[in-house]
Parts: sequence; structure tokens; C-alpha cells
Amino acid sequence: MTENIDLADMRVAYGGDDDLEESDLAGGWLALARVWLQQAIDARLPEPNAITLATVDADGRPATRTVLCKELSESGVVFYTNYGSAKASHLESTPFASATFPWIGIQRQLTVRGPVTRVSADETAAYWATRPRGSQLGAWASQQSSPIGSRQDLELQLADVTDRFENGDVPVPPNWGGLRIAPESVEFWQGRNNRLHNRLVVTASGVERLQP
Repeated sequence: MTENIDLADMRVAYGGDDDLEESDLAGGWLALARVWLQQAIDARLPEPNAITLATVDADGRPATRTVLCKELSESGVVFYTNYGSAKASHLESTPFASATFPWIGIQRQLTVRGPVTRVSADETAAYWATRPRGSQLGAWASQQSSPIGSRQDLELQLADVTDRFENGDVPVPPNWGGLRIAPESVEFWQGRNNRLHNRLVVTASGVERLQP
């Protein structure tokens, strides 16, 4: 029973691997980020490209959700969404976001923070072409974040668009595309014993170590 779960007593001891050092960032933040991502993949963590995306609405109230990162490069983190969704609406009013890769299974987190812009239509089209047809149809069927009466209503919307595009390719929806978080700051977090975690933050000013 959930009432018997003692959350206050739940803890994990971190450590056991080499400490994160400033010298690990000699090749820049992206090189180390890709090493950590590959470690997450090799460890068979579920959804290693999943990020917790934080935005604020027009009233300054924060919201988080999990989305999938589809590009990690010097220019930042890219994810795709319906531009009418809640997250996209938040980013229209406050075009700044934070995205964390929660690789807890390997005692790592990577957080990228910075301004957000839309990717080009060509970039969106190139990614769209790689999506499974079912995902393409789902993007047309769902008016993301809008209320709907029932699951059955959503299935009916999917059936409608499936019939609509039955005889051809599924085009990119007019209100759908990518968003890029530029890396204004990038924080590398490594779990350590006694909660004395390693935290290194990369900004335009250089590398800074933070206390846990």
C-alpha cells in the first residue's frame, strides 16, 4: 500500500567512479555531453534522449514535462511540438527554457538553459520525414494541450486524418515544428557520496564549480 512507503527514508549512495574535473571540459561542453549521452545509451537507460523541459506561463508560473531531444549540437537542444501546445505558448511569451537530461541510472544529469527560437522549416521537414507514419498522423490528429471530451473522440480524430491521407504522404502540419534551446549555460551534475555532488557549469565566461 502506498501509505506504507517511507519516502523520507529513501536514498541511494552515489560514487564509485572517477570524479568530474574541470579538465574533462577541455574539449568543450558538447564533447563531454556526448560522452555522457553515450554512457546512458550503453547503460540501456530508458529513453536516454528524454529531457525534463521547464517553461513559465504568461503569469510566471512554472511548468515541467518530459519531451524527447532530437538534436544535441553546439547550437543547443532541439525538440519538436505543436506550436499551439501549452509549452509553445509559454515560450512565445517567455522565450527561455531549461532542459535536463535525468541520467540518474549512471549518476549524471545534464542541464541546458537559454533562449528559445524556432528551427527553420527545412530542418522541421527533414526531421518530419524520419518520423513513423503513425507518429505523423498522430501529430495531425491531436490539437495538443486542448481539452477533449473522451479518448474515443481522440481516436475518431485519428481515424479522420488516417482516411484523409490514405493515398499519399503525410505533410508537415502547418502549426508544428522544432524549437531550439541555445546553450547560454550548461551544467554537468555527478552524484557523489554524502551528497557532496560534483557540479560544473559552462558559460561564456568559462567553467565554474558550484557547491552541491
